[in-house]
Order: sequence, then structure tokens, then C-alpha cells
Amino acid sequence: MDLAAQKTSQRISGIDALRGLVMMIMMFDHVRETFFLHQQVSDPMDMGQTAPALFFTRLAAHLCAPVFVFLTGLSAWLYANPPSGPRDASNFLIKRGLLLVALELTVVNFAWAGQFPPATIYLQVIWVIGLCMIILGLLHKLPPLLLGTLGLLIVGGHNALADLSIAPGTVWYTLWALLLHRGYLISDVSISVKVSYPLLAWIGIILLGYVAGSLYAAGISAARRQRLLTILGITALLMFAVLRAVNGYGETQPWQDHGNSLLTLMSFVNLTKYPPSLDFALLTLGTGMCCLALLEKYPGKLSRIASVFGGAPMFYYLLHLYVLLALQHLMLAVYGANHGQRFGVDHVWQIWLIAAALIPVLYYPCRAFARYKRQSGKAWVKYF
Repeated sequence: MDLAAQKTSQRISGIDALRGLVMMIMMFDHVRETFFLHQQVSDPMDMGQTAPALFFTRLAAHLCAPVFVFLTGLSAWLYANPPSGPRDASNFLIKRGLLLVALELTVVNFAWAGQFPPATIYLQVIWVIGLCMIILGLLHKLPPLLLGTLGLLIVGGHNALADLSIAPGTVWYTLWALLLHRGYLISDVSISVKVSYPLLAWIGIILLGYVAGSLYAAGISAARRQRLLTILGITALLMFAVLRAVNGYGETQPWQDHGNSLLTLMSFVNLTKYPPSLDFALLTLGTGMCCLALLEKYPGKLSRIASVFGGAPMFYYLLHLYVLLALQHLMLAVYGANHGQRFGVDHVWQIWLIAAALIPVLYYPCRAFARYKRQSGKAWVKYF
């Protein structure tokens, strides 16, 4: 491997490591949704109904979607700007976005529902990433300054529309539900369609990720990139701390002093994800950028393991959903339903144990597919 290729590989390995790390964290949250569904978690979380262990398990998972969408934008910049010179990424982004939307409507919804067609089609994170990629495919040729400004305006400004409410039954309601509000697009026929991830804020995040990709240009040294990522990350975290401390703009639910340090901390970081509030974005993306710098600067065993998952993200995502579906059916067959029609566990530590056991189980097939992906010349492989 020549020096230029080695440097490119080092840059991409840091991105894959962070992507893989948040996907590993995602496993804990999806185990929760598979085996702890009887203990519902609201958005923001209900402080009176959510024990600290469950609260912080869910809080850690808050990193996953914003960091993944940000890295999707960043990776799109790398695709559009390979070492050989710039290329048009529109076709790749639009086709991959359409594929993700199709996967969400079919195999992803089946994995969650365990039946096809499901009673309700949920438009979740894969759907929103797909739409964001399509939009990025249409916009990425605009000047970086314009893209960055648009991203900042969306992420920072959409909270101004938080109190907007539109009655169902109109075209404006459909647009509102798609962009700003979790709600049903269709609810009066045999199959319902519900928006779980309103789109608007995520468009801003993928645009910021694309602009941040310029930090990975060949002319920028690793040390400078890591320093800039750290500065950006710490700045975002400080902005979060200030906005949240004064209970100002950026989050609809104010925090409260509970007279107990743990409960007060929980209240302080109890943020809205659907759609992601400005405070939510600052906390998660600030943490993500700091982690991105650290994972590149200090590569180690954890980074190498995480990079395996991050190198085959869609393969891992689909595989882990179907493993969880199979495991739920297996436990039902062996032990029977103990929480409604499902099998569930009774303690949060059991969620952690199941997730920790499944990660090494998935490691080897993901490693095999990642190797195949690197070596294969087949066009479909690059989409996974």
C-alpha cells in the first residue's frame, strides 16, 4: 500500500470505528425494544416512570441516529471527493437513498413486526436516512458555504416551529407530519403508516456532515483535523450547556432541580429526539465529533472491532434485526409469553447481558461480509 492509500485508509478507519461504535450501542437499545417493550420509554423520557438504569441506557442510544446521519453526510463527501479527483455523487446518493426507503418499507418493518404486511408501517431511521441521501444527492453540488449555512439554519431554527400544530385531514397536515411531527399519514385503512422520524432536522444534520467531510481532504493533516473536530465538538457541548442551563431556546421541555444530583442530571439531559431538538443535536453531535477525533488519534482494539461493524453498516443493521426477531420467537417457543404476547426480561441488566452476548455473535459474519465488500467488484455490494 502506498503512502497516500495508507493515509486514506487511516482516515476512513476512524469514521468506520465511530459508525461501528454507535451501531454497537444501538444493539442495547434494540434489545430493549425487543425484550423490554413492556416498559415503554416516552420522548422525552418520563422521569417518574423511567428508572436511572433504563434512562441512561436510552440516553446512550440517543447518540446513534444523529451520529450515523452526520457520518452518512461525511462519507458522501468522501465518495464525491476521492483521491483521484472530484466526481458526481448524485446518482449514487439518490439510488442508495431509494434503496434505503424500499428496505424500510419492506424488510425492516417486517423485522420489527414479525409479519408481512405489518399492521402499521413505521417510517423510522432507515427511511429518514434514505430521504436525506436523496436530498443530499440533489443539493451536494451547491457551494459548501451555502450547504453549511442551510444545515445550521435547519438544525438551529426548526425549534421555532415546535409549537406549530395542524389538524389532520389536509395536505398541510401531511407535510407537517413528514417534516416536523410524529404522526399517522394513514390511519383509517387496513394498514396504517406512521412517521416516527420527522425529516426536517435530519436534513440539516446530513448537510453539516457533508460540509464536515472537507476536514478529510488530503491536504489537511491528521493532527489538524483532530484538533478542529475537538474544537467543534467542545463548542457544541458548551453551547448545549449554556442553552440548557438557562432553559432557553432549543428544547421544549425545561429541566428542573429535583434536590437530588442524579435526578437533576437526568432532567438536564432529558431531551426531545422526535424531531431532534437543537439541544439534542448539540449534545449528540458534539459528543460524536469529539469521539471521532479520539478514535482516529488513539486507534486500538475497540476501534478495530468497531470498524468491522462500521465497514458493513446495512448488513449489520439488517442482520441484527433478524437475529433479534429469531431470538424473540425462540424464547417464546421455549418459555412462552410472559409480557402480553411477547417474551420479555424483567431487569435492565438483562438487556445489557443479551446485547453484550450478541455483539461477538454478529462480529464474524460482519467481518466476512466486510472482506467480501472490499474484494468484490459487484455494484450492489457498495450499497451495504
